[in-house]
Amino acid sequence: MLEQIRERLQAAFAPSELEVLDEGHKHAGHAGEGKGHFHVRIVSAAFAGQTPLKRHRMVYAAVEGLMDNGIHALSIDARSGE
Repeated sequence: MLEQIRERLQAAFAPSELEVLDEGHKHAGHAGEGKGHFHVRIVSAAFAGQTPLKRHRMVYAAVEGLMDNGIHALSIDARSGE
């Protein structure tokens, strides 16, 4: 799942920085038994001039189809690098 997320974000945003972390261990005992919890830190010029909400929506659009099909929760830190 990590690689699928990375590939989609790389293709959509050509980021200068990209980190995708599996944080399932922090959610053991929660819904999905701690599986499918990820954190994304991404820096891309594609986010320039966008509000934080719009940046999150852009990331969610890039991983569409993976939400509830491998991704249970996604924490996002998206920046333009400016």
